[in-house]
Amino acid sequence: MFKKSLFFLLLLVISSPSWALNKMGRLGVGMSNQLVTEAPALSIKIQQSRTFALGGLLSFRSDEDEGTTYGAGVKLYRNLFAEPLLDFYMALTLATLGYEENGKNKSGYQVDGTLGSEFHFEGIESLGFSFEFGFSANKGPNGRRIETLGQNFLKAALHFYL
Repeated sequence: MFKKSLFFLLLLVISSPSWALNKMGRLGVGMSNQLVTEAPALSIKIQQSRTFALGGLLSFRSDEDEGTTYGAGVKLYRNLFAEPLLDFYMALTLATLGYEENGKNKSGYQVDGTLGSEFHFEGIESLGFSFEFGFSANKGPNGRRIETLGQNFLKAALHFYL
């Protein structure tokens, strides 16, 4: 099923003619699963200029067995270059985390430096699909880590632009 979906997605990308897309001043609202707490986050993104965008992440989960987990952060985007229906960028994510470990409330952080892309399909330009790769330094439920990242559009972000 996954291979068929991936093939269909690639077919759409390859066969679509491209036109320039202007997202300046538009608010993107969606979801992301980038935080190490593994709680899905609400995500916003607004294009401030041709080269700069600002985003935010907010996640919350309360579970009887695992306790309460939250995350909140900001994301700064710097567009490197744009192609029609496709932007290549670098991003910096700074987030604060909260979680329970052995019945005690703990706090942590996450700092990600990534390169990525957001792409759109012709006819549904209001949807932006992102993928990213890079490095993360974090302190979360799994302890302190420095790790590489590789996030597909289901984990990196999906935004609907108003």
